[in-house]
Amino acid sequence: MTTTDMLDPGSVDIADPHLHSQGDLHPVWRWLRQNDPVRWTVRPNGLAYWSVTTHAEAVRVLRDSKTFSSEQGMRLGGDVRAAAAASRKMLIVTDPPRHGAIRRIISSAFTARTVHRLEQNMRSTVTESLDRALEQGTCDFVEVASRLPVAVICDLLGVPREDWDFMLDRTTVAFGAVDEDGAPADAAIEAHAEILLYYSELVQERRREPREDVISALVQGTVDGVPLSDEEIFLNCDGLISGGNETTRHASVGGVLTFAARPDQWRALQAEPALLPSAVDEILRWTSPGAHALRTATRDTELAGRRIEEGQQVVVWGPSANRDESVFEDPDTFRIDRTPNRHVTFGHGAHYCLGGALAVSELKVLFGELSRRVADIEVAGPVRRVRSNHISGYDEAVVSLTPAGDKGARG
Repeated sequence: MTTTDMLDPGSVDIADPHLHSQGDLHPVWRWLRQNDPVRWTVRPNGLAYWSVTTHAEAVRVLRDSKTFSSEQGMRLGGDVRAAAAASRKMLIVTDPPRHGAIRRIISSAFTARTVHRLEQNMRSTVTESLDRALEQGTCDFVEVASRLPVAVICDLLGVPREDWDFMLDRTTVAFGAVDEDGAPADAAIEAHAEILLYYSELVQERRREPREDVISALVQGTVDGVPLSDEEIFLNCDGLISGGNETTRHASVGGVLTFAARPDQWRALQAEPALLPSAVDEILRWTSPGAHALRTATRDTELAGRRIEEGQQVVVWGPSANRDESVFEDPDTFRIDRTPNRHVTFGHGAHYCLGGALAVSELKVLFGELSRRVADIEVAGPVRRVRSNHISGYDEAVVSLTPAGDKGARG
C-alpha cells in the first residue's frame, strides 16, 4: 500500500512534494474534480492557495493573463525575492504585452536553417544514446533521456558542442537537487551560479561575433526600442534550458515506463508507425511533466462558484486537467490512437510553451527510433520519482531494452 492509498482526498495538502514521489495521486485528483474542483488550502507553513483541477477552469486561468498574472511567480512555494527580481525580465514571469515582445525575439532564432540543424542534432543524439543503451542492455533511462533535450537546447542557445557535457551535468544538478521540502538544495544553487557565469561569458562572445542562435537574438533584440540587459538575457537562457530540459526528459522516461507496463500499446506503435504523432500527444497527456502552474489573481473574480480575491494564489494542476472525464473519454486508459487530445501539458494562451513544437519533435524522433530498434521494454531495477510538486517525473528508472534484431525477441 502506498502513502497515497491512505489519503483523505477531502483534506490532503496536494502541494506536499512527498506525496508526488510516493504513489498515484490520480484518485485524489478525481475526487477533487468531482467534489471540489477549485479548493482553498492553507499549508502548515501558512502558505495558502487555490487548487484548480478541472480542464475548463484550468484553461480559463491559463488563458486570462489579465486576471491571473504570472508576474509574481510561476511556482508554488518559490523564492518570492527571486520571482520579484525576474518579473518582467524573464519570459515565463512576464505578462502581455511585454511577454509577446520578448517571445518574438526568441522566436526569431527559429529560422528554417536552425530548425534543420536541430533536427539533425536530434537524430544523431538519439542514435548515439540508444547505441550505448542497447549495448548495455540494462540502463537508467533517466540518463539516456537527459542527453537529448540538453543537446537540442544547447544547440539552439549557441553553446559550443564541447561544452554540452558540462551543461548536462550542471543542469541535472541545478534542476534536480532539492531539500526535504522540495526547495532547491545548496548544490542546485551552486550549479545555477556556474551556469549563469557561463552565460555571461557566452553573451560577451556573441556581442563581438553574433551567430544564428538564441543568445545572438537576445543580444541584438530590443523591447520598445530598449536593448535587453545582460540580466534579462541570462534569465531567459535559464528559463529556456530549464523548460526544454524538464518536459522532454520526464515525458521520455514516463513514456518508456508506460510502454513497459502496457506492451500491447508498444506492439501497436511498432505495427503502425503512423500512430507516432498521436502516441506522442498521449505520452504528453499521460505523463504531464509540469505538475503545476501558478498564477496570482490581479482582481476579485470567480471560478466554479468560488470567490477568488485579489492577491490570492491560484494553482493549475496539469495532471488532473489532463485526466478530466468531461474532456477525455476513458481518461485513465493510455491509448496511443487517442484523438482529439486536448491536453494542457504545454499550457494555454499567451504562455503556451515556446518550445512545445521542439519538444514534440524530440519525442517523435526518440520514440520513432525506440519503436524501430527495441523489441521489448521491461522495468529491470529501481524506479524513483522526483520529490517535487512542480515537476512530475523521475530521478531513476532502470529498464531493460531488448534489441529488435535479437533472436526470439518477438516470439
